[in-house]
Amino acid sequence: MKHLELHIIQSVPVACLNRDDLNSPKTAVFGGVQRARVSSQSWKRAIREMAKELAPENFKGERTRLMYEPLVKAMVSAGVTDADADEGAKKIVDELVKLDTKSKDKVKSTTLYFMSPLELETLAKAYAETKDAKKTLKAVDAKSLKDAADISIFGRMVATDHSLTVEAASMFSHALSIHKVDNEIDFFSAVDDRQPKKDPGAAITSTLEFNSATYYRFAALNLDMLADDEHLGCLSREERQSVVGAFVEATIKALPGARKNTMNGNTLPLYVLGVVRENGHPIQLVNAFEAPVRSSQGYAIKSVELMKAEYAKLKETWGIEAVFEQSIPDVNMKTFVSGMVAHVI
Repeated sequence: MKHLELHIIQSVPVACLNRDDLNSPKTAVFGGVQRARVSSQSWKRAIREMAKELAPENFKGERTRLMYEPLVKAMVSAGVTDADADEGAKKIVDELVKLDTKSKDKVKSTTLYFMSPLELETLAKAYAETKDAKKTLKAVDAKSLKDAADISIFGRMVATDHSLTVEAASMFSHALSIHKVDNEIDFFSAVDDRQPKKDPGAAITSTLEFNSATYYRFAALNLDMLADDEHLGCLSREERQSVVGAFVEATIKALPGARKNTMNGNTLPLYVLGVVRENGHPIQLVNAFEAPVRSSQGYAIKSVELMKAEYAKLKETWGIEAVFEQSIPDVNMKTFVSGMVAHVI
């Protein structure tokens, strides 16, 4: 399996990038101590949003429960009458992800569906010809998803029709801090601007949790799968290179946006190692930090040293071979991305 790997060290100051059901920063135990954690789902969302900005023509996928209205519009554009479009769109949504019969304000599905604009056009034209929802779904193939590389990269699951399921070409780990982390509590208050100065006290007081951490992040992309007929084989190599370039840059730069206005944690990575291998499966370097890093001089330099040492050890012990290895800041972003996309099939 030809694939690329991204190994990223990134320090984030006071933040709550990813919360649990109690509104606390997510954590995990690794190496016997509690680590700060950001789920892969959270970071992938941020990456998808940035990829749309970097390559809007290639990343048009949308995850939504509200596909009914755009589907109706596509059907009307395809020559279907308003009444038939309304009925047909509801039937198609029900076949795909089931209509939410409890929704009163809008026509919604019970679950999210990862769709593309071209797919809606394909469904609309097929329904205009067949007037049969089940037959209409058969018209969807990889070519009708070629404007939504995010579906091929991040995958989608359609429980009611597995022929529409797309296996993700990417793989992500949960980001973990390289050191022990304890969540902290921030007490805050707000003053009523119209409250008389003679009346003491705050209008509201409360608390929230946060942490700060240096993370190890890992992502990989199956280049063989991305180029097959079920994914982006319908694109030219140059188009796939554009897709992969946007994916690599977004994966490096994107950051979850939670509490971005009150705890802005936006930073860029300290170090990025990019690897392309012709064979084997993607391998994390997280075990470089299985023993939590302890330092009174910060974590950046030590974390990079440990990750480099872990990679060298894996290469020597297991005979791991790469056709491409490059790192930031040894080269700039533009050179780094160009080097990686040169290996796109």
